[in-house]
Amino acid sequence: MRALFDGGAHFSGATEQHLVFVQMSPHLRLDCRIAGRRLRHETGQGALAISPAGADCSADADDTADMLLIAVKPSQLALAAAEDSALEAELPERLSGYDQMLQHTAQSLVAESAQGYPNGPLFWSEAASRFIGRLVSSYTSAPGNPARGRLGQRALQRIRDYVLSNLAEPIEVADLAALAGRSSFHFSRVFARSVGMTPYRYVVHLRLQAAARHMREGRMGLAEIAADTGFSDQSHLSRWVRRVYGVPPSEFA
Repeated sequence: MRALFDGGAHFSGATEQHLVFVQMSPHLRLDCRIAGRRLRHETGQGALAISPAGADCSADADDTADMLLIAVKPSQLALAAAEDSALEAELPERLSGYDQMLQHTAQSLVAESAQGYPNGPLFWSEAASRFIGRLVSSYTSAPGNPARGRLGQRALQRIRDYVLSNLAEPIEVADLAALAGRSSFHFSRVFARSVGMTPYRYVVHLRLQAAARHMREGRMGLAEIAADTGFSDQSHLSRWVRRVYGVPPSEFA
């Protein structure tokens, strides 16, 4: 969203989502506090701040403040981190900085939202993925003490490789649990904490990624793509494409 605070601004809170602030005002004097850290500084257009989920944060400005605010679900960041071989990556607080790529993507997302998504949900989905991918690659860090009760990177890589090698075949949770050396029940809970989604949903996620690549290439019919990527039939694939991307398969061409 884009917010304009006329004549001054005060923001405070703690949310269940990660918050990314991008300043659009040409100049501001800001007093910011995130997770116990505080900074008084002068900023220009494009100034960036990041407040992790659950952190107390506040900001005060003595003049009209024009800001973009992007909220990111921790589960989406966890999945992107796992895809980028950064399992258990943490998003620390950031009180200042500039990132032109993040700013441009944020502006694109906010404009799409404000205008009723004129470029369609597929454009939105891809822009959101770029935004989250940038957060993972440039702003996350490895935890000082790896959390107990989570998958290791090697285990996740074995699971990913197995799924990608068997996309067209039935894949059971027990098969994935065995790769991680855990019981099916315990594995499902640990997997969801580590990756941000259930094992079943992760398998669908990888199948959809493969199907989307095939649809963009245009070398296979939809029924053939469905069979090649493990969907029961063309209709099953189409339903998942619409559910996740918000568009019919024909829009991937």
